[in-house]
Amino acid sequence: MRCGVSPEWIDPEQSWTRFCEGLAGRRAARHNLTHLADAVRVGVQRESRVKTLNIIGTGRVGRVLGQLSRDSLSIGALYNRQFADSESAAGFIGAGRPWPALSTLPAADLWLLAVPDDAIAEVVAALALAGRVRAGDIVFHVSGASESSLMAPLAACGARLASVHPAMSFADPVRSLASFAGTLCALEGEASAVSELEAWVKAIGGRPFSLAPGGKAAYHAALSMAANYLVTLNALSLQLAGQAGVSDEVAGELVGTLMQQTLANVLALGAEAALTGPIVRGDAGTVARHLAVMSHDTVLASAYRAMGGATLRLAGERPAPSGREPLEQLLLRSRE
Repeated sequence: MRCGVSPEWIDPEQSWTRFCEGLAGRRAARHNLTHLADAVRVGVQRESRVKTLNIIGTGRVGRVLGQLSRDSLSIGALYNRQFADSESAAGFIGAGRPWPALSTLPAADLWLLAVPDDAIAEVVAALALAGRVRAGDIVFHVSGASESSLMAPLAACGARLASVHPAMSFADPVRSLASFAGTLCALEGEASAVSELEAWVKAIGGRPFSLAPGGKAAYHAALSMAANYLVTLNALSLQLAGQAGVSDEVAGELVGTLMQQTLANVLALGAEAALTGPIVRGDAGTVARHLAVMSHDTVLASAYRAMGGATLRLAGERPAPSGREPLEQLLLRSRE
């Protein structure tokens, strides 16, 4: 006999039983492997499925972010109060479906609220009432001043809330598209939502960074001072140059060039090292003469005093004591 097995050791019934058990075991193993493969395949499909983005508010910001998102997300519904604007946005983005009603919006993984700040609460209330947002969905707005907590009614639906603010001007969508790469984007909100949105910001070419809880107002104030007030400062400086008899053309070049040079110094050296002028020298006489030519315009004089007081604080101990006291009198105490 084969393998040296003698006939007296062979039990036909036992052999048949073992054969059947072995066959059943192999079938069970194949069955389990098939189910395991199916589970892995489903999991991979879920992980690799392209997520859908609905956009509410199809103005300049919504259009630009939608167009930038085409390669990383599936653009779903585009909603605006004016349906024609949604249709126009679809053409600009090259994707998405204009949607006629907020209350019937289709499901999505991410919801971008690119609406004015004073409309966010209204849109959130309408979405919560319609029950369109699912548990686990990410809802985020792009306001620079408001926190994600403004959308709190959607938290009751299980939504994850956040905000993303690209620190750039969206005055012209075409120019914004061309210059968006490298734009700093401030994020705040629920940790899991912020984590996913950081990946999205990187995918569209931005550079994400996080704000401290409750830091949105201070963040927006910083940007407003750096951008809006720079424009105002330019206008006030041109007003004074005109008062001195300088032509508009020459004044524009004179003030503009000096502002550019000063900003370059600030960025290269830091504010304290770049600071020059009569206040840091402790020259109270010159500051007094400045204020004298502004006496007819209280807004102009108040702006000068406010900036002068801040400049005096920035100057620290550099002005001599003999100059600091009269400067404080001119810039600070005169406002009391």
